[in-house]
Amino acid sequence: MIVLVLNCGSSSIKYQLLDMANMDEPAVKAVGVVERIGLPDGILTHKPEGGGKYKFTEEIQNHEVGINFILEALTSRAHGVIEDVNDIQAVGHRVAHGGEFFTKSVMIDEQVKQRIGKLSDLAPLHNPAHLAGIESMERLLPNVPQVAVFDTSFHQSMPPESFLYAIPYEYYTKHKVRRYGFHGTSHKYVAEKACEFLGLDFNNSKLITCHLGNGASIAAIKNGKSFDTSMGFTPVEGLIMGTRVGNLDAGALLYLMEKENLDLKGINDLINKRSGILGISGISSDMRDVENEAWNNKNERAILALSMYHLRVKRYIGAFAAEIGGIDALIFTGGVGENGPETREEICNEMEFLGVKIDREINSGVRGKATLLSTPDSRVKVAIIPTNEEKVIATDTMRVILGQQK
Repeated sequence: MIVLVLNCGSSSIKYQLLDMANMDEPAVKAVGVVERIGLPDGILTHKPEGGGKYKFTEEIQNHEVGINFILEALTSRAHGVIEDVNDIQAVGHRVAHGGEFFTKSVMIDEQVKQRIGKLSDLAPLHNPAHLAGIESMERLLPNVPQVAVFDTSFHQSMPPESFLYAIPYEYYTKHKVRRYGFHGTSHKYVAEKACEFLGLDFNNSKLITCHLGNGASIAAIKNGKSFDTSMGFTPVEGLIMGTRVGNLDAGALLYLMEKENLDLKGINDLINKRSGILGISGISSDMRDVENEAWNNKNERAILALSMYHLRVKRYIGAFAAEIGGIDALIFTGGVGENGPETREEICNEMEFLGVKIDREINSGVRGKATLLSTPDSRVKVAIIPTNEEKVIATDTMRVILGQQK
């Protein structure tokens, strides 16, 4: 079965086309991205398996036009990978917020669409775009089944003591203000792959997975289920990120609103776009730029930003280890987690008391591939497990469709 995976953002669409003949090792036939939707100079970047990149620039008015360009690229004589759009047998959509409605991936129907739309208040930048992608694909390929895979689903197993905020309970019952967590597809995928790689039983293990990238989160996974995670009601809570603030005293926000005369838009811009690594360093939201300034130019604010970043990750690892009663494995994934040996070393430094010991020589020489980093005498296995959310979405899409067909 050929599955098209779509990840629709407010002004972009990431995509992969996968051949699911072997569900354990899906074959990626093409990857690409549509950017600058709604602007005069829209861009489609398409890369077929084994071929070079193809770029197409033109005005892309909306998501439907963008998806149509994707279908044309996939079937192009010059750089296509399928003969006809009807070769696509299913479409899997990444959906950011499933609220409490969705604890697993589901076949998309009218009720599912209505609920995704209803949750737009909780994810105003994401869910409307996902819905636009779903409805566009319905018009373009009306007979192809579509599946929604939710970022929040995996974390729906969190107990109330983990997901509730200490605000009046009525705000939870009335407005569903609670911690939802995100990056769920990534955390579940790397946790399962880590257990296969390390010889652990996923359903009888204590894992901490660190998805470290421009957006970052940590999950505590106990016996195959998410017990706690660092992100909350929105993806702002938790770790210091590229431009997101992470944990911050709510009183400080009120103080800044008054002192800086910030309205809701201004405070939203502050916590989402001007804070994090960028806000502390004053240099960049990209860890590579900040690391270069810290190590080569001894920039004090860059050094401070890195120290704060590492400390917050360590804080969550320690807290989550206490919550789930220890750790069998500590997993690094995401752009920084997979490709940042210095970051991994600093996070694991002085964590021997928790049973974490890494081989620094092995760690320093590896990027982007599954690798055991811990020493033979380490009580906790430490590993890199590359994430692949598109494969998770494609696999879940297959499972849902096959389940519907039985």
